[in-house]
Amino acid sequence: MYIKGAIMVPHPPMIIPDIGRGQEQSIEETIRAYEEAASKVAEWKPQTIVLISPHATMYADYFHISPGRKATGNFRQFSAPQVSFAVDYDEELVGAISDLCQARDLMAGTLGEREPKLDHGTMVPLYFINQKYQDYQLVRIGLSGLSLTEHYRLGQLIKEAVEGLKRKVVMVGSGDLSHCLKPDGPYGYKPEGPVYDERIMETMGTGDFLRLFDFSEEFRSSAGECGHGSFTILAGALDQRAVTVKRLSYQDVTGVGYGICVYEMAGEDDGRDFGAQHKRQEAARLQKRKAEEDEYVKLARASLEHYVKNGMPLDLPETLSQDLTSRRAGTFVSLKKEGRLRGCIGTIGPVRDSVAEEILANAISAGTEDPRFSPVSAGELDELEYSVDVLGQPEPVDSEAQLDAKRYGVIVVNGDRRGLLLPNLEGVDTPAQQIDIARQKAGIGPEEPVDLQRFEVVRHR
Repeated sequence: MYIKGAIMVPHPPMIIPDIGRGQEQSIEETIRAYEEAASKVAEWKPQTIVLISPHATMYADYFHISPGRKATGNFRQFSAPQVSFAVDYDEELVGAISDLCQARDLMAGTLGEREPKLDHGTMVPLYFINQKYQDYQLVRIGLSGLSLTEHYRLGQLIKEAVEGLKRKVVMVGSGDLSHCLKPDGPYGYKPEGPVYDERIMETMGTGDFLRLFDFSEEFRSSAGECGHGSFTILAGALDQRAVTVKRLSYQDVTGVGYGICVYEMAGEDDGRDFGAQHKRQEAARLQKRKAEEDEYVKLARASLEHYVKNGMPLDLPETLSQDLTSRRAGTFVSLKKEGRLRGCIGTIGPVRDSVAEEILANAISAGTEDPRFSPVSAGELDELEYSVDVLGQPEPVDSEAQLDAKRYGVIVVNGDRRGLLLPNLEGVDTPAQQIDIARQKAGIGPEEPVDLQRFEVVRHR
């Protein structure tokens, strides 16, 4: 085994004495744990450190791996330019990881570098490691907006590339936990914050990495975390490996959670194939959900699947109920993959002869024409969850007070610009949020006047 171990660490700039100027004493426990983790890295004597940072270059649909021979950085943005770093990149390992990702259809590589300088999510871990050990090269990898499954799969491919090159490697997962732990913290307090920290420290502190997939995107966003993707890539690199876990520390005194764990290799363990286990669980869940779909959702699924597989629209089935064929209404078809939006297109009012025909057309559009996403591929079809919203007649309202984010959708109108947002969406809790998002969708500025309309929906899942 060439991955010798891994560490999960935070990256608060204030932990650096030249930046904290005494404030770092409030997280002394984290400092001591960091030093212990860095000593473990020195004990493993890696040729290369693979460091995942949420503050490196990040794209919605691509994992960026830093290119080139060298990189530098300092803490100038935190008023400490004298604390600086210079690293040599392991170009051979970078190339091997990139080539494997391309061969396995994982969107990752060295394209699109926006900021070559080292970020603080990289430099804070290196600050402690360099005090104990410096004879290493670096691979720096950013996160992406892709699913947790894809983050885990990247870790697996990193492991495969490392084994292929017989490179002695240590993995470093850099990430803070919740930023919403105290009212006087950087992002205030949210009840999801402490719940997230307790759950993630239990998950990472026991090495039960399968539970990483149980954290929904909405929950993680509400908790204000920044490290979950890093930890998931780290876990993927330890796939099918027995590990000895040592939980070193957890602190939340600044309103941000800082957790440190160390993972030492203890042999092979085929039972720790958490990526495959999650895939089987997800397939069973989706199969059960598919069996429970009503005719609205079944029609949307049939429409998109037929189009993707055959390149042409599905004819209107003859066995549909009158509820679908005899009335007209606007409809929206939404697609999700692993809990993340994968496409959503609809019509505010009826433009076809029946609800069924609206669904047929909008399902294809949701899967192939949503500008926020690439078209759905045939390989994704079994992984998709569908919902169909049938819209009631919009009615004008005089003010935000007449809206209810759970009950009513909202339409904002300024001239020929119209933006719509459906009701009862996760993470959208107030009419003000609804209006703001609808404005953004329509390209209407926050100070421009708008007319408001509300509507109710019947949601089919």
